[in-house]
Amino acid sequence: MAEQQAREVEHEITVRAAAQDVYRLLAEVENWPRLFPPSVYVEYLEKRDDNTERIRIFATANGEVKTWSSRRELDPEALRITFRQDIFTPPVAEMSGTWILEPLSADETRVRLLHKFRAVADDPDGLEWIDRAVDTNSRAELPALKANVELAAHADERTLTFEDQVRIDGSAKDVYEFLNDAQLWSERLPHVAEVRLTEDTPGLQVLRMDTLTKDGSSHTTESVRVCFAHHLIAYKQTTLPALMELHTGYWHLDEAADGATTATSQHTVVIRTGNIAKILGPDAGLTEAREYIRNALGTNSRATLGHAKHYAEARR
Repeated sequence: MAEQQAREVEHEITVRAAAQDVYRLLAEVENWPRLFPPSVYVEYLEKRDDNTERIRIFATANGEVKTWSSRRELDPEALRITFRQDIFTPPVAEMSGTWILEPLSADETRVRLLHKFRAVADDPDGLEWIDRAVDTNSRAELPALKANVELAAHADERTLTFEDQVRIDGSAKDVYEFLNDAQLWSERLPHVAEVRLTEDTPGLQVLRMDTLTKDGSSHTTESVRVCFAHHLIAYKQTTLPALMELHTGYWHLDEAADGATTATSQHTVVIRTGNIAKILGPDAGLTEAREYIRNALGTNSRATLGHAKHYAEARR
């Protein structure tokens, strides 16, 4: 039977921003979860020089959580970034592509995203699954890239990043166990009314949760979580409260030589400005929204860390 040819597809969009600015945004992969809807977490595995690197990406594809690693070649002069997956998740057998940035003027850029791929055993159903995932993600990524570049000037007002820390006289392993076992949070945390956790692949979780607010009402969120025992759980909300259009964060655990652990909860939020008046009243603005979100998320995070502290210290 003759070997099937790899499929090649292309997507493009025009962005009202300088090509160099778009390039820098694409080059900084650690920010992708804040920029692209499918991306949950990205880490550097290897960086040989300024223009060659290996990264691992965790992202959703057709409603599933997938992970893969890619090698990237960065060419800032040609405004190109090429990538090739070197570890695949079925049904993908081969995946490569190129970001090509074409300046149309001083403040306008055509962004072209090329993909070339094959399915395991050249399975037609697998090929169609990949084609659909690439198309879905590309159609989400390019408008997100456009929106985030064009709104960069206003990002400081709409974006809120903060941390809370707690020192725990217990091991990182025990704190991690409490945070990782989120299926038990409705029993362990007063502000969690109901929780549903699925983990089809170890370390990749989908967490759906009903959280109680101070006035007794509740809201439902869903997050994809990437868990690295016993030091980090990174997450991205895929179902958000009405006041947010993006929410990413992590739980980071640092165990000292004396056995104590510093637990950090970090949040990055982009505020949905169109809902501020509806949620907080007609006189509220970004200042009130930032304060409200900081208090709401910080209160819940500190409560969670407080219960994790009690759990870990009781096991020491």
